[in-house]
Amino acid sequence: MSNPWTPSAALLNAGESLVLLVDIQQKLAPAIADGKAVEQAAAWVLQVALQLGVPLFATEQYPAGLGPTAATLAELVPEPAVLEKIHFSAFKEPYIRQRLAETGRRQLVVLGTETHVCVLQTALDALAAGYQVFVVVEAVGSRTEQNKGLALQRMQQAGVVLISKEMLAFEWLQRAGTDTFRQISKGWIR
Repeated sequence: MSNPWTPSAALLNAGESLVLLVDIQQKLAPAIADGKAVEQAAAWVLQVALQLGVPLFATEQYPAGLGPTAATLAELVPEPAVLEKIHFSAFKEPYIRQRLAETGRRQLVVLGTETHVCVLQTALDALAAGYQVFVVVEAVGSRTEQNKGLALQRMQQAGVVLISKEMLAFEWLQRAGTDTFRQISKGWIR
């Protein structure tokens, strides 16, 4: 299926979005460059998604070897939404594709590790499956910054939209002056 989206065609919409946390796992997380910051950014995005009712899923690559999802993130993801995979791309697992498709949402927000392996392959396969794909730059990581940078370039060239966590939140919120806006925006202004 060809991708019906163009990189600048649409803003994120909470009613059309779903979040996929890719492989931020206990045994791999310590090896990720600036890994704590990546985890914190991912946790922030997951919290915003939960507040706005955006469905979220997490994948685990070979959890017997790499461990489960990092504890700070696992507590934010409902148990049935944690999906084990063996392929680097989550979209190579038929049951994961099916679970995501069942939501009926076509904007896929991707977070996770490693940017140049599982995040890259998942994002490119999601584009090929017809999703509009957004990658939150602060919430992805690799063992080296060079690999992360190359992967972000490649994804953007292919049509993935690179965003910040604040871009995501403001687009999902759409307006100021609501209780939800006030709750989420606490701490943005220092």
